[in-house]
This record gives sequence, C-alpha cells and structure tokens, in this order.
Amino acid sequence: MADKIRIKDIALRAGVSVGTVDRVLHDRPNVSPKARVKVEKALEEMNYQPNMYASALAYNRSYMFQVLIPAHEQVAYWEEIEEGVKMAQEACRDFHIKANIIYYERFDDESFREAARKCLDSKPDGVVIVPADLDITRQFTDRMHDLGIPFVMLDSYMPDLKPLAFFGQDSFSSGYFAARMLMLIAGNETEIVLLRITKNGRVLSKQQDNREVGFRHYMHDHFPHVRILNLELPIGQSRQLNDSMLETFFAENPNIHHGITFGSKAHVMGDFLLRTNRRNVQIMGYDMVGKNAECLRQGSISFLIAQHAYQQGYCCIDALFKAIVLKKKVHPVNYMPIELLSKENVDFYRRTQL
Repeated sequence: MADKIRIKDIALRAGVSVGTVDRVLHDRPNVSPKARVKVEKALEEMNYQPNMYASALAYNRSYMFQVLIPAHEQVAYWEEIEEGVKMAQEACRDFHIKANIIYYERFDDESFREAARKCLDSKPDGVVIVPADLDITRQFTDRMHDLGIPFVMLDSYMPDLKPLAFFGQDSFSSGYFAARMLMLIAGNETEIVLLRITKNGRVLSKQQDNREVGFRHYMHDHFPHVRILNLELPIGQSRQLNDSMLETFFAENPNIHHGITFGSKAHVMGDFLLRTNRRNVQIMGYDMVGKNAECLRQGSISFLIAQHAYQQGYCCIDALFKAIVLKKKVHPVNYMPIELLSKENVDFYRRTQL
C-alpha cells in the first residue's frame, strides 16, 4: 500500500540518497534539479501518498487562528459558532492549534478596523472573518493577501475578496425558499408584514439583506399582487416600546395574518402575539433560538429556518487546519443546508456534531 512505502525504497528507485529524498519530501533546499526530477518521478511511479498527519506532527510547531465575529449578547447563532470553533480546536489539539476570538461592533467601522489591527498584530497563521462593509473588509483582506495569511469567510460571502473558503447559507436561495414556504400557508392573503430588527436604520447583516432580495424575487414572480408592509423595530429597545409599535401596526393593518423576519428575533413579535392573544397571526423567522422554539411550539411562529451555526464554526477552523497544517486543498464555497422547522419537528432537531 502507498502509505507503507519507505523513504529508502524511494531512494533506491530514484538512485539517490535517503537524505535527498527527505529533502524533496519536505521541500527543503540543497537538492539539485536533476536529483529532484529523479525523486519526483519515483514518487509518481510508486504512487506515493505522504502521511500528512504524521508530517505535520513531526514539525511540532504551534498555530494561531484568529476569529473575527460581531459582539453579541447570548445570541444562539453566534454562541453555537463559538462552540463549533472551540470543538474544532479541541479536535486538532495534537497539532497545537489555538483559535482565538476577537469581537467587533457591527456597523462601527473603527471597531472593525481596531479588531483587524489586533488580529494582524498577533501575526496569525490563518483567520476566520465575519465581514463588515465590503470596502472596509477589503482593506483588511488585501493586507492579509499581502502578508500571505489565508482567511475563511463566515456568514456572508464576498467572492471578490478571494477567501480560501466560505461557509454559510446561500442567502438568496434561503430567502427565495422562505417565501415559497410562507406562501404555502399565506397564499390567500393580500398583505404580509416584513419585520426588520435594525440598528441605526440598517438590518444586522449583509446576509439578511440578501435573504430579503431572494424573498422579494419569489414574491414578484409568483405573488405580485400581495402587498409587503415593512415594520422596523430598533434593536435593544424595551419590550414596552416594541409592544407599542406592534400594537399600533396591527391596529392600522387588521388584515395582516402572516409575516417574516430574516434574522433570529422572530420571537419579539411571536411573544407579543401570544401575550395579546392574537391567535390568527403568525410570523416566520430564522435560527433555533430557545425563545423562537417556544413560540413555534405555541403557534405564534409558523416556521423557522435552521442555519447549522455550530457546523459553520467547526468547518471554518477545520478548513484552515487542512489548508495550513496538512497542506491540503479545501473546497472554496460550502453552502450549509436550508432546513425548515415546524412545531411538529422542532424537538427532533439536533445540531450536527462533527
């Protein structure tokens, strides 16, 4: 078998010394072009497949990966990403992998720049990044390209920045799918509500923007007569203020029975609907957040779309490990499953353990 081929067997086949073979295998200097050709020819003829794990262990060096993500307050999506990162680090512990998390404030350009500076000052071997604004992110990724630091993108895909890999949902397809599922139960409606949780008038991620684009494409193609009403609730405001805005909205729009939000806070409206006993209204949302799951069980949330956040966090670190430590090629675009949860199957949903 290929993994039982010994260095001295290769040396004998190539007609060179064992030391020369070792230098070629580990890409070390002081090998003549003629000898290198002989060794490479022998490797090809013998179908030699190096044991990358053993080779990486033999180097006995440590690796630092930095993970830049938005600051958050117990948001299940980000917490599961962090847990996936930690589990991937644990799985690679024999290779002395350290994955450190750096937080930045969303929509705060200087916060992102400071996180980027902190990251680069640590001289990381690889980086996982949840991107901010395209131009701001490009400044950071251009610098990483200059320094030869591989990076993986998480949550939002910006192919122009040429990451090593991306892990996350196809946001447009996710929004398109969400519209199709929503209209299975809202096909007879003339109006629906689109709830946006915003900060300074902006939704919380580029991913949510792309989901809305996909959603509106489906609605334009298949339900052009349905009016989509926008409702914005600023993030972090009190439940009393949310309730007041929601009460006003439903008083002014009594024909609304279904809606959607493209983030993890469907429970903000779902809980309001339960407390005010509006049993004829439902909202659809994203993420297996505990409060979302409870509203789903009680009927104020119609469906949730799961994102496999734990798997995303794990796979990002695993991709850096394979590319940097094991010198393997990784798949550049990795879309996560788009899974629909209802009250009938929510209790059977489990994150993917890798």
